[in-house]
Amino acid sequence: MTGMVAAGMVAAGMVAAGVLAHGVGERADLPIPIFYAYAGAFAALVVSFLALGLLWADSRFRGDLAGRPITLRLPGLARRHAGPAPPGDPAAPPESRRLARPARVRLAARVLTLLAAAYTLGWLVLGPEVENAGPYLVYVLFWVGLVPASLLLGPVWRVLNPFRLLPDRPRRPYPSGLGYRPAAAGLLAFTWMELVAPEPAAPPTLLIFLTLYAAAQLTGTLAYGHAWLERGDPFEVYSTLIGHLSPLGRRADGRRVLRNPFDGLDAIAPAPGLVATVCVLLGSTAYDGLSTSPAWVNALQSAPFGGRAGLGTLGLLAAVAGVAALYAACLGAAGLIGGTRGLSGRFAHSLLPIAVGYLIAHYFSLLVIEGRHAIILALGLDAEVDRNAVAPGTIATVQVLAIVIGHVAGVVAAHDRSVRLLPPARAVAGQIPLFVLMVCYTTGGLTLLLA
Repeated sequence: MTGMVAAGMVAAGMVAAGVLAHGVGERADLPIPIFYAYAGAFAALVVSFLALGLLWADSRFRGDLAGRPITLRLPGLARRHAGPAPPGDPAAPPESRRLARPARVRLAARVLTLLAAAYTLGWLVLGPEVENAGPYLVYVLFWVGLVPASLLLGPVWRVLNPFRLLPDRPRRPYPSGLGYRPAAAGLLAFTWMELVAPEPAAPPTLLIFLTLYAAAQLTGTLAYGHAWLERGDPFEVYSTLIGHLSPLGRRADGRRVLRNPFDGLDAIAPAPGLVATVCVLLGSTAYDGLSTSPAWVNALQSAPFGGRAGLGTLGLLAAVAGVAALYAACLGAAGLIGGTRGLSGRFAHSLLPIAVGYLIAHYFSLLVIEGRHAIILALGLDAEVDRNAVAPGTIATVQVLAIVIGHVAGVVAAHDRSVRLLPPARAVAGQIPLFVLMVCYTTGGLTLLLA
């Protein structure tokens, strides 16, 4: 693995030249010679593919069966009185403690999140037109901040989601065939607002989206209970999928565990709409890179004012559709070579670390710089944002590591799933279309980011 990462370190081409706007603020990156970018990226993929094919013959990941239980020891709190311990007492049975303490913590966290949401809405409704903290709170601290928070702590929005304050009393079962499709649609709508809408940072734009989002979650939760939030809330799904890469997780028996992030990734179960959700994340970052290329900028500028949003919408949809079509074609070829059908949903998890790598690379500097700006505005502090607080070399290093680790992790996850699902004699050959898929994604990403 060290050799793969070392080879991929040259893939600094994932650090783009230019300035990107993401609803609010700017993100400035460093130009990298395109030859070294392509050479390093291809070296990482080739070395990964060959090393795994030679050294990794059996599946090693165990999904939600893996992990070391986390136990909290509270010395000096032994009970001194006889009789049954009340729920929440340190001497109470583990089952009652697991029900009492976390429930109170989740309740408090959701109430605080609801207050924070109301505070954000207050800024959007009553705040000034210039230097309004609302857009920064939504785009930077919430949307971008969910990525590192979920990577470190797991599915944090599941804990914080204020819609989970609603009673879990479904009127009917959640349709299994619906799967993640509502979440995919919600994520596409949010990324459209961020990347395509004529005025993404305008309070009316955000208020319209948040009103529609709240209405959808209220309707879905009242109809299907909290099962809707697990599959239909775009931000809970976003956080939960990224949280599968966290070292903190839960086993199938409900125990909190420390685990190999690859085991968490392997625990993602195939479901309708899962491929679409991951492709929206990948496709939106692809369009993000396309939106700053000179050719696309010129096309948008030459379009009539009303046509810019339409052209941008077509571009975003084309990017998502292109990612999905390439994935489907390569997985179809892998199934033919391996003699196995229905592989598409079973390999969607391998795209997730690639998507997360691109998200970190695109948003790291935005979070560090504009995150401070958001806090200063929201709290009314008399301070200036130092936009040179983070050295360019630090930004470049984080971006390179995010992209390289994301691609290598995707190759590892795909290989482990291949040797589990495909016949041994065809496991390596069946991975060739997956290798082609990774090369195409890498080439496309480099081209868009370095254009």
